[in-house]
Amino acid sequence: MRASLGLTVLAALTPLAALAQGGPYTEQQAAAGRSSYVANCAGCHMPDLHGSNEARPLAGADFMRNWSGRTTQDLVAFMSAAMPPAPAAPGSLGGQTYLNLAAFLLQANGAKPGTAALAATTSVAIGSVANGEMPAGFKEALAPAAAGGAGRTGLTLPGHIEGFKPVTDADLRAPAAADWLMIRGGYRAWNYSELDQITRDNVAGLTLQWVWSLTDGGWNEPAPIVRGGVLYVDNQGNVIQALNAATGELLWENRVGPNVANTALRGLAIYEDKVFVATSDARLVALDARTGQTVWETTIGDRTEGEFWGQSGPIVIKGKVVQGLGNCTRYRKEKCFISAYDAKDGHELWRFRTVATGNERGADTWGDVKDYYRAGGDTWITGTYDPDLDTTYWGVAQAKPWMPASRGNSSLDRALYTSSTLALDPSTGALKWYFQHAPGESLDLDEVYERVLVDVGGEKALFTIGKPGILWKLDRTTGKYIAHHETVFQNVWDKIDPETGQPHYRADIVAMKKGEWIDACPSTEGGHNWQAMTYHVPTRRLIIPLSQSCISMRALTVEQVEGGGGAGADRRFYEMPGTDGNIGKLAAYDTATLKELWAVQQRAPFLTAVLSTRGGLAFVGDLDRELKAVDVATGKILWRTRLATSVQGFPITFSAGGRQYLAVPTGVGGGSPRQVPSLIAPEIHHPSTGNALYVFALPDKK
Repeated sequence: MRASLGLTVLAALTPLAALAQGGPYTEQQAAAGRSSYVANCAGCHMPDLHGSNEARPLAGADFMRNWSGRTTQDLVAFMSAAMPPAPAAPGSLGGQTYLNLAAFLLQANGAKPGTAALAATTSVAIGSVANGEMPAGFKEALAPAAAGGAGRTGLTLPGHIEGFKPVTDADLRAPAAADWLMIRGGYRAWNYSELDQITRDNVAGLTLQWVWSLTDGGWNEPAPIVRGGVLYVDNQGNVIQALNAATGELLWENRVGPNVANTALRGLAIYEDKVFVATSDARLVALDARTGQTVWETTIGDRTEGEFWGQSGPIVIKGKVVQGLGNCTRYRKEKCFISAYDAKDGHELWRFRTVATGNERGADTWGDVKDYYRAGGDTWITGTYDPDLDTTYWGVAQAKPWMPASRGNSSLDRALYTSSTLALDPSTGALKWYFQHAPGESLDLDEVYERVLVDVGGEKALFTIGKPGILWKLDRTTGKYIAHHETVFQNVWDKIDPETGQPHYRADIVAMKKGEWIDACPSTEGGHNWQAMTYHVPTRRLIIPLSQSCISMRALTVEQVEGGGGAGADRRFYEMPGTDGNIGKLAAYDTATLKELWAVQQRAPFLTAVLSTRGGLAFVGDLDRELKAVDVATGKILWRTRLATSVQGFPITFSAGGRQYLAVPTGVGGGSPRQVPSLIAPEIHHPSTGNALYVFALPDKK
């Protein structure tokens, strides 16, 4: 069920139907529903049913708050009409499957089975049979099924890569153009390559060289890396593979586990003779780059209160593997943090907590919310690093629940260090400075995304853009605000201080109350999301993938109970005014003036990072399965091809045997950047499978 149960459907309470002895479903139905849940729903609503951002919790207080006053008939009808969302067809699972799923959800919320099967005509008030309390052992029994019966298979194909040259600190500071050593290409997150074999004049001759199928399911947004003609890629289900970058031949494979295709894995890191991966369950694993053997493994954070995620790929800085965390939506004692580990053996060196509590600096910015009930502050996008200033920069996501009325504070309470840029000392984790882009963030419009480091004239600038679609320019030495530019229509902030850059919410957002709808542009799809921008060095411009949609949002009651929390909001989406239905926008901006230089607008949203090259090209892919090459000078589309499913992830370019290649992933799954367009542009169709890596090059002249 890759959407949120109970977003927009309201139903009246119907009388309790006469029941057979026991509950309104059978044990056999619930067992079948569990299998269907694992296959169709766990990827978004999570194996433990606690949900993830857009996908609401399906067990506990949040579920009961939405469904206790409705009936089993309402639940089955809603799932049949809405689940799963595009690209699959709602209702496609079949009538009996929806009944089984409803039985499973009832069981997960404490309803007992009976002797009569749940039927489409059964109309029982859910609150009369369920209490939101999972039966003892229920979650533990579900975990093995969600893992497909397999946890960590380990090395499935050992390798021996001849001639591998260890990656040094000097290599990471100044990567060879033939390699692609980290997510976004380098420490400064330019997504730019000096390779120029493929140009404006010959890009029309690009041809497909090879395709490698990646494991299906989940949210496929990989960021491959290349060293010495070997391409390393992470798959859903925590499968890491090494491929011959020129031919696509598999060299080694390690299924580090768990074998669960759910959250996105964005990137690998490489240093000395090791490849580093942050798994979906937030373990940090070091693999031998030559053989694929596991060298060491570290669990990030505590597991007694639930699982974190490792959505961001790591970055290696002077022998330290620095990693962020995701899945910080639940109430728990341990908060989200950024941490560093020794590349040699994996032992923890430091951590910086992104949610201030106790006597920490910033702890007084959460209003009356007690420490335990402060959530959010995820760092699910990999940070950047300036070797000259010896500073690493990280974006921090919003506070949870999304809206202050649900959190129990106000948009005037800043809730540090959420929705901020953090500048940290990579040796100690000490905070050098912070800039909060969205104090008291109130509409799931966070600022967690890439920090791009560019010298502009005499300024050491940092550029970033988040969901509000505001391009920020900061001094990366001090954190001082320099300038900003609104890249898409926004009406969330009614003013931004021209001296300090501090934004001010509209009055109705400040005065929000639970149960009241608030309209806002952009939507939680984000004016900008995880699809990273590029800095094109020769023209000194940023090229940014943007999205244009709006939202109505209302805060729900989120009980402050142990293990509670979550997003806590209902949402409805609609087209952004003045866009003629064009959700996707690709635009170029001058780094000195922030002036928009050109823009390409289209119905389908862009779902890849943008890659630019010395050849004067920018490559980008979209939901409608198209990969495009764009002239960085004019925005003119010079080449396009259509792939098997939506083009999604981080394109890269590299050289092997003197020949330049372009590699681009395709994939399915994901959050708002996919789900919102599926609601407001349902005519865009693509298969529900097709995770793969496509590699292109110009014809070989040999």
